[in-house]
Amino acid sequence: MPLRYVVLRHDSPRGLHWDLMLEQGDALATWSLVEPPSAAAVEATPLPDHRMAYLEYEGPISDGRGSVSRWDRGTYLCKHWEADQIVAVLTGEVLQGEIILRRSRGNPARWTLTYVPLAAGRAAE
Repeated sequence: MPLRYVVLRHDSPRGLHWDLMLEQGDALATWSLVEPPSAAAVEATPLPDHRMAYLEYEGPISDGRGSVSRWDRGTYLCKHWEADQIVAVLTGEVLQGEIILRRSRGNPARWTLTYVPLAAGRAAE
């Protein structure tokens, strides 16, 4: 069964970044990205789980933490979810393809995200 995801553009006092949020049970597993998902490896920092409300929310965030706007949303099918690697196929408004999140061996607090777009005419497996 597909789960939901969202990528939010987060303009915050610490600077512009993007938040990738993947539905997991009753919360959103979240990573802060230095730039939107792309074929080049993008630095990803895990954040605490977020509330499900962020699947739909756009606007200011309390306590002066900036504001968010939706960059993409859709559903995903999880192919692999382990402590050091997550692989999922996204079907979104912007992203249509596979994401690979990998934990850094040298620094377990850092991850990288790589986006692999689906080839034209190829369906998600």
